[in-house]
Amino acid sequence: MPTGSSARTRSCSRNWGGDSPGAATAYPGNGVNTTVTVQRRPVRVRLSTTARRALAARRQPLLAEMELYFSCLIRKRVRFRDLDAAAGTTAVNEHLHLRFHPVMTAACGVDYEGEEPPLTDFPVTNPAAFVPHWLEIDFRHGDWVGRFGFD
Repeated sequence: MPTGSSARTRSCSRNWGGDSPGAATAYPGNGVNTTVTVQRRPVRVRLSTTARRALAARRQPLLAEMELYFSCLIRKRVRFRDLDAAAGTTAVNEHLHLRFHPVMTAACGVDYEGEEPPLTDFPVTNPAAFVPHWLEIDFRHGDWVGRFGFD
């Protein structure tokens, strides 16, 4: 069981086998469901049983950032990290906070360092229109994994 910040946090773009929450391949066990408001929009949050246990064992809250990446194609990714003083988060409970973050590439081209191009905030006029309808979070083999979507 993870303690403090020892569990690895990373993004995940895993194929979950369905586009709606509660798909048969998503989570074993009972899990926990709740709804929170992000930018005036309801977001259904589902935590697997293992995610709930891993969150309870943490000393510091976890931030699950729902990143919507606008480029040639749209990519959805949930990034996990320790909660810092980031503005614009929504508390699900004392262990978990959410943030919706639309981004785009900082510059076009393929001349950049690393595996991905540098990102910058995407200046969406009405970000609430793009807030996901649901988020699912699990904890598998020492890693946080998640996905989000729209009904």
